[in-house]
Amino acid sequence: MFTGIVEGMGIVKGISPTQEGLLLGCVPDFLLTSGKVGESIAVNGVCLTAVTISERFFTADVSFETLERTNLGALRSGSRVNLERAMRPVDRLGGHIVTGHIDCVGEIVEMGMKGRFLVITIAMPEKYADKYDHYLVEKGSVAVDGVSLTVNACGKGRFSLAIIPHTARLTTIGFKQKGDLVNVELDILAKYVEKMLNGRLPQAASSERGKSSIDASLLMRHGFL
Repeated sequence: MFTGIVEGMGIVKGISPTQEGLLLGCVPDFLLTSGKVGESIAVNGVCLTAVTISERFFTADVSFETLERTNLGALRSGSRVNLERAMRPVDRLGGHIVTGHIDCVGEIVEMGMKGRFLVITIAMPEKYADKYDHYLVEKGSVAVDGVSLTVNACGKGRFSLAIIPHTARLTTIGFKQKGDLVNVELDILAKYVEKMLNGRLPQAASSERGKSSIDASLLMRHGFL
C-alpha cells in the first residue's frame, strides 16, 4: 500500500529480458535504509517486488502482464522514474490510498503553465473511457506515475491536473512532454463503494451493462454523503 507521496526519483540502470518479462535495475536518489528482499517499491506507481536491494540499488521483476498495462516497457537505461516505498502504519497519509495496481496508460495531450502551476490534460485510451470515466470526479484523487494528484476537471475520457512547483521539481512530472505516456491508477475506494452499492440494488435499478447507476442522490440515500 502506498500514499502517492513520492519519496524521490530513480535512474534506470540495466534492463534484462527474462522468460517471464524483464528484470529492472534502479538507482534511487535517496537511501533505501533497512531494505529487505521481497519488499514492495512503487516504480512510476507500479507496485514491484525487490529481488535484490541495497541502500543505493535494487532490482525487480516485471511480468508480461505489467508490461502490457503500464509504461514500464518503454523505460530505457537512464530513464527517470518516481519511487515510493510501501507505507508504514505510523506514516502520515499525505496523499490517498494507492495500491500500485495500474488501471491503464494515459497520454498527455495538453500541457502549459498557468501562473506558477503546470497544467496538464491526460487522455485515456478509448476502450477504457466509458469504463473508467465515472471514477474521476472534480477535486477527487488520481495517481499518475505514482504521484497522488487532485483532479481539476474531467470530461469524456480525459482529465486535467494542476501541478504545484514542488511536485514538478521533485517528481518526473516536471520532465514530461506532450505525447508522453503515464500510468493511471484510479481511486480504489470509489471502486469498492460502487461494487457494494450495486450489490445492494435490485437488477431493475441498474443501468445498461458496463455503466454505473451511481449518482450523488444514491450515495446520500445509502449514507455515503
